Amino acid sequence: MALLDLALQGFSIFGFLLFIVLWLMHLVSIIYVRLHLNKKTTEKVPYSKLAGVSLLKPLKGVDPNLINNLETFFELDYPKFEILLCVQDHDDPAIDVCKKLLGKYPNVDARLFIGGKKVGINPKINNLMPAYEGARYELVWICDSGIRVKPDTLTDMANQMTEKVGLVHGLPYVADRQGFAATLEQVYFGTSHPRSYISANVTGIKCVTGMSCLMRKDILDQAGGLIAFAQYIAEDYFMAKAIADRGWKFSMATQVAMQNSGSYSIAQFQSRMIRWAKLRINMLPATVIEPISECFVASLIIGWAAHHVFRWDIMVFFLCHCLAWFISDYIQLRGVQGGPPSFSKLDYAVAWFIRESMTIQIFLSALWDPTISWRAGRYRLRCGGTAEEILDV
Repeated sequence: MALLDLALQGFSIFGFLLFIVLWLMHLVSIIYVRLHLNKKTTEKVPYSKLAGVSLLKPLKGVDPNLINNLETFFELDYPKFEILLCVQDHDDPAIDVCKKLLGKYPNVDARLFIGGKKVGINPKINNLMPAYEGARYELVWICDSGIRVKPDTLTDMANQMTEKVGLVHGLPYVADRQGFAATLEQVYFGTSHPRSYISANVTGIKCVTGMSCLMRKDILDQAGGLIAFAQYIAEDYFMAKAIADRGWKFSMATQVAMQNSGSYSIAQFQSRMIRWAKLRINMLPATVIEPISECFVASLIIGWAAHHVFRWDIMVFFLCHCLAWFISDYIQLRGVQGGPPSFSKLDYAVAWFIRESMTIQIFLSALWDPTISWRAGRYRLRCGGTAEEILDV
């Protein structure tokens, strides 16, 4: 009996510690967004002396927003940069889109690379290899096809690349689009994702997504170049780790990495979340405890602790804690958006509840099957982050 009491007391202490940690994460991310995000950057380097940048743009297929997204890069206001468009397959319709933009902007330094170079199992790295080998500038900007930018986005990122910084990344967010699936994505990337992403980076944990990353090419070359990361599916994590291991710091751009894919649905969002969860679990097995950081599970644990110690009603505490979380998330969302979101508060409430309700199912699905489908291939993940391609027999 004494052992049971001791275990219950320990679980109660864990619940209160969880409460403190999670609400510190809420507070840190909200304050960081208010102070740093969507702010006009001070000019740390004179415009004319900004370092040259080679933009590596991996492309596969065409969606309704591709040409508009790509065109924003041709309209960048930056003194010295090149656009290296990368397409793997010779019959990919993205080639026609690229050629159209190359013809429309003849004065922009841009080249098209077709065919890629097979160096490992990662299709993105394979696609980028010829462009990486042909890159002329000291900074390399790897940016996904679904991202759109403002004319001063690259200037903002380059200004963050100070003397001791080796990587500048953008906080992922989603552009305003039509439909509930778009709202669901925007709620996730404006609430749960930035809370963990910002808190990790503020506390020194290197958390980077590869949607928009500006890196020093010489550091990547010291690590073996892009080919060194071709054995991983989550190449962004391992590139960031290689840069951090060499003593370089990271900096976050003041502008978000604005995702603007023209193809989206709830099913696609769910599949993406499952794929990301699988990658996290295989790279960092400790992330199996991730569900306790989600609202409903955390509220149950903390509510039980409050009931055990103070005899508070668990259900009342659970509902009040969820409400406080819901309000905090809305404040966070407004900060990332830079103002009120384009959808109603009712849409926010429905999307928030559905997103939170999906978390356990996403996590269990990730545990159930260690294989992922990405681009045109299927891969079996191994502990440590490496993977092997599953070939059709």
